[in-house]
Amino acid sequence: MTDLQAIADRVEIDALRAEFTDAVMMRDCARLASLFTPDGALRMPNIPVELVGRDEIRTGREQLQAQWDFFVQNTHPGTVHLDGGTATGRAYMHEVARALDGRQGLNYAIYHDRYQRTPDGWKFSERVYEVRYLDTTPLTGSAPHSAEGQH
Repeated sequence: MTDLQAIADRVEIDALRAEFTDAVMMRDCARLASLFTPDGALRMPNIPVELVGRDEIRTGREQLQAQWDFFVQNTHPGTVHLDGGTATGRAYMHEVARALDGRQGLNYAIYHDRYQRTPDGWKFSERVYEVRYLDTTPLTGSAPHSAEGQH
């Protein structure tokens, strides 16, 4: 692998991670599912949720998102370790959310990732979500469109 190829791979993987966050924020579950290999997995043990395959990822995210009043996710750069047509890495998350049932809070988490180069570019073969800090103190703000903000 040339140095230029490694640079290109890293840029593409960073774009993949950004696309994931954008799909979550825009509630675009079909696009989110397309970012995974056909047999890719999204695992969130703390929820607990394990979604394997694009159909499960799409429908599982739709079910999760239907529970949200609002959800904001920010991704911070992490590591990428290339190994030919595969790679591993981490992305660091900061999230704030409120569910329709009143559960709310903010957290800091890590996605532990495995990536696969495909004919359609880099895809996630696995994302495992690990919460490192959780604060369920009632949020003092509200989203302009949220149920709480519409009095």
